[in-house]
Amino acid sequence: MKVVMIGTGYVGLVTGTCFADSGNEVTCVDIDADKVERLQRGEIPIYEPGLSEMIHRSVKGGRLNFTTDVAEAVPGADCVFLAVGTPQSDDGAADLKYIFTAAESIAPHLDEDAVVVVKSTVPVGTNKKVAGILKEKTGREVDVASNPEFLKEGSAVDDFNKPDRVVVGVTRPEVAEVLHELYRPFLRTDNPFITMNRESAEMTKYVANCLLATKISFINEMANLSEQVGADINDVRRGIGHDQRIGFAFLFPGVGYGGSCFPKDVRALNHVAREQGLSMIMLQAIDAINDRQKSVLFGKLHKHFGGDLKGRKIAIWGLAFKPRTDDIREAPSLVLIGQLLDAGADVHVHDPVAADNVKQELGDKVTYHNHHYETLDDAEALAIVTEWNEYRNPDFNYLKHKMAAPVIFDGRNLYNAAKMVEAGFTYSGIGLFVPEA
Repeated sequence: MKVVMIGTGYVGLVTGTCFADSGNEVTCVDIDADKVERLQRGEIPIYEPGLSEMIHRSVKGGRLNFTTDVAEAVPGADCVFLAVGTPQSDDGAADLKYIFTAAESIAPHLDEDAVVVVKSTVPVGTNKKVAGILKEKTGREVDVASNPEFLKEGSAVDDFNKPDRVVVGVTRPEVAEVLHELYRPFLRTDNPFITMNRESAEMTKYVANCLLATKISFINEMANLSEQVGADINDVRRGIGHDQRIGFAFLFPGVGYGGSCFPKDVRALNHVAREQGLSMIMLQAIDAINDRQKSVLFGKLHKHFGGDLKGRKIAIWGLAFKPRTDDIREAPSLVLIGQLLDAGADVHVHDPVAADNVKQELGDKVTYHNHHYETLDDAEALAIVTEWNEYRNPDFNYLKHKMAAPVIFDGRNLYNAAKMVEAGFTYSGIGLFVPEA
């Protein structure tokens, strides 16, 4: 098929590349000329394992192209995907100006049998509005389908190539058949292709992300309580996770969720509910719990140093909101760094891939290091924020040698608390029972 992807952000670039890798002719369009030029030169603007190799392979094979010219790309396309950003407005609503602008830009160039597919995360009713814009601009009915994405940053290529399900919202079964044919190479293990109306598909995306965010906020609340009453959240998690009704997924306590999806989608769905005259108490609580959780490590550091952090050297391992990505949107690390800087601390940081993004935001307010051990020279405490693999099994004797004091505040529970105490560390995790030395 000939596929056009409007938007080369995270979703658009991964989706377009995976379609091209499966043999389709794909053109990715973006209004950012500099970004398009970089992609044409083979420079990949995001870090996502496996994506760069796939892009280079598809470009070399002539299946993947990048352009700023909508008029050149859209004619003759079987499917035109809208994968532009829907950022959060001040009131929590999704800002839809980019999706509506994209719809207007493609309208004059659509073939009569082209299917327009909304891939962006949008509130219920947006697909219908897009269809209205296209009808107004073309003078005819245009098939518009909803196809929400369920990609996890850090494993997006695998998620796309081996989806646990594909969801499409359509008004005609013939449109579903077109999309089923496009996705057929990725559904060879009989994972479901689920068809529904457009409103249900739009809702499915928000409900999925909000439920996952709920699990994270819930286990964080239970972790904080466990720590206060002498329980260990890891034992509690094992005790409940083997219940098949509960499971283990997204029940790992930490310093809160971040990224481009969960925070924005929880607030956007809450805004939709308010517009319908409903008060979503649970969604409000999920968001509030997560905001509070991002301050847990600072609270531990503040208490450890008796409220005086001025001039103290604090090392931070991990800046991205999760491992295997360079995304720092809504990252807990930024909250912690801001609080430490406000308290006068000397902050030294490391992340395998996200340091440049933080540097663009914070400049020289913190000190950046190429190796995580380098952050520890005379550090009075180490805070672990992101669970990168290279942090999981360090040389603890070397850490003690490097640090001014062997103090670790582990925001991802990477280490065994009893063994850390036995090794001579002052150690604190999230919801862990820490034996006395």
